[in-house]
This record gives sequence, structure tokens and C-alpha cells, in this order.
Amino acid sequence: MQHFLVQNKFLVGVLLGIAFGIISRLLMLRTDYRQYPTYPHGRIIHISLGVIAAALGAVAVPALFNKDYTAITFLTLAAQQFRDVRKMERDTLTKIDSMELVGRGSTYIEGIAMVFEGRNYLVIMTALLTSLFGIMINIWIGIVAGAISLIIVEKLKSGKAIAHIAAVETATVRVDGPDLYVDNVYIMNVGLKSNQEIIAERGMGFILKPYNSNGKVTLSNLGQRQAILYDVATILGVYRDDGEPALIPMAKLDMKDGRLAVFILPQEFDSDKGKQVILKVPILESAVRMPTEASVNKKGAS
Repeated sequence: MQHFLVQNKFLVGVLLGIAFGIISRLLMLRTDYRQYPTYPHGRIIHISLGVIAAALGAVAVPALFNKDYTAITFLTLAAQQFRDVRKMERDTLTKIDSMELVGRGSTYIEGIAMVFEGRNYLVIMTALLTSLFGIMINIWIGIVAGAISLIIVEKLKSGKAIAHIAAVETATVRVDGPDLYVDNVYIMNVGLKSNQEIIAERGMGFILKPYNSNGKVTLSNLGQRQAILYDVATILGVYRDDGEPALIPMAKLDMKDGRLAVFILPQEFDSDKGKQVILKVPILESAVRMPTEASVNKKGAS
């Protein structure tokens, strides 16, 4: 057995890299409450792309050992292919979004598309490192490198959530004549008496209090607000139909202190569950702003 591993170290290293690359893609693939990627066909597409990414990462190592440097150009072709995957996901989700009662928004869609592209690169990294150590040293060190890569993938597959930048509190929904408030934050004007009665009966409100100025700017992003509304509406449901703009969920800022007021009419009236949903909403990479990192805001800036 040992003799076989030594004699076929390139083959064994490549197969090991492909195996760990596929495992890493399976770890990062999950159909959650958003029902995306769809099951089974959406998942088949992404698993197939993961196999291709794993093969490219694993085969690159023996190509380098054999000084076949032109083989590395396949990685550039893979990068182009994965950029096309990102565009495909963006176009698909944009078309689907027009059919949603509460849409994801373009920022959320771009974030999902970016994640699907980036995860293929993580697969390449896992396969490449596993194959490299498996060929350069031995198969057991390759397995250890693959296991460490899987731990890194597990850490990198998801980012931060609203809980990291803001506290969430349940707030009172108040209808004062035609004006709708969540706590003391003005949301919108509701003209029809029937809509006012529905809001007074079924309305649910939350106040998000950012921990610092970075959180304030991030929550003020319209795409991040829409992501919060979409997740809450997806999990708790939404009490509206098409053509009823007065019943649409909304999120408005308190201009004085940067708090974010969230208003929604859920099918399932459970404020505790709604609070937990908001805390777990992902922070969109495109929405993140960090004004505290600017030189003018740092102590001692000239």
C-alpha cells in the first residue's frame, strides 16, 4: 500500500484534493428559508460547478511540479466561468424578485451572487492546498491540510449579522389619525380607514439601535433595510396582496439618533420570533460602511 502511494503520488494527491474540494462545496451548500438554491436542480448546478472548481485546483499542483506553467491559464478560465456564474445568479434572482410581495432588493441579490462566486474560489483553495501537501510531503499531511482548509471554509462561509452592529427591541405600532408611527418614528401616511384598522390590529414594530456610527451608516443603507424586511416577511409571512401599497412593510430612520424603525404586517404575530429573525439578518457586504476608519475620525489625525 505504501509503495502504491509513493509510486502514484500525483494521482493520489489530485484525487485527495478533488475529494476535499467537493466536501468543502457541500459544506457551503444549504437550501434555507429563502429556498435558494432550489432543490434539486439549483443544488445540482452548484455541486457540478464545485466539482469543476475542485478538479481545477487539484490538477494545478502536478502541472506546476512538471513545469507545465501554461496549465495555470485554466485557472484564469475558471475565474471567468465563475464570474459568469455570478452574473447568472444576479439575473435569475432579479427576475424572481419582481414576483415577490416583499422583494430582496438589488443589494441583497448582489450579495447572494457574490457569495456563490466566492465559494467556488474557496473550493479551489481547499483542493489546491490538499493536493499540494499530499504530493509534496505525503498523503497523511495532505489529509491534515484538507481538514484545516475545511475549518477555514467553515469560518469564511458566513459573515456577520445585525446582532453584531445593533440591538433590537419590540416597539409599539401607533396610528394617530392618518399617520403611522413605530414608537415615536414616523413611518407613513395611511389614508383609508380600513387600512388604518388593519394596521392597528395586526401591525408589528421593532426598533434597531446601532452600537456605533459604523452601525448607523450601515443600517441607513436602503439595501440593508430591504434585506431585513425580506427576511422577516419570508419567515413570519406578510399580510398583504399585490396592489396594496399601504400594507407594505417599511423601515424608516429616526433622523435624530440613527435608530431604525421596522414596520410589518405579519401572518404569524410573534414579536419574539420577529426579533430573533432581525438579529440573524446577514450584514450585506455592499452595505457596510466604516466612517470610524477614516483618518479624520481617528485620534491624532492631522
